[in-house]
Amino acid sequence: MDYSLKVMDHFSNPRNMGSIENSDGIGEVGNAKCGDIMKIYLKVEDNRIADVKFQTFGCGAAIASSSMATEMIKGKTLEEAWKLSNKAVAEALDGLPPIKMHCSMLAEEAIHEAINDYLKKKGLEPWTE
Repeated sequence: MDYSLKVMDHFSNPRNMGSIENSDGIGEVGNAKCGDIMKIYLKVEDNRIADVKFQTFGCGAAIASSSMATEMIKGKTLEEAWKLSNKAVAEALDGLPPIKMHCSMLAEEAIHEAINDYLKKKGLEPWTE
């Protein structure tokens, strides 16, 4: 399977890997078909993502998607982060093979779960699509 240089770079040198102690929001999603599990941790200050980390158990494309997605939402408002699409993550990685596009979808879903976890902890209504 051919991966772009960006995918290989984010797989070999993942950005923002780890967890955040006392995080404000956590999103965990998985794909039963392939076994990938992705967890996103958010630290929110003044409605902005001050810090973001991830833990991913999965293939290189899943790790690269997690890494790129966290880079793309760091410093953004919650609304901006919510709008990040799996297509934008894949494009930022210079493409993913069609069979691996679900990896970028996991990143989008994990971000949504983490934002909604934050909103629920604040007593607010979770967002929907």
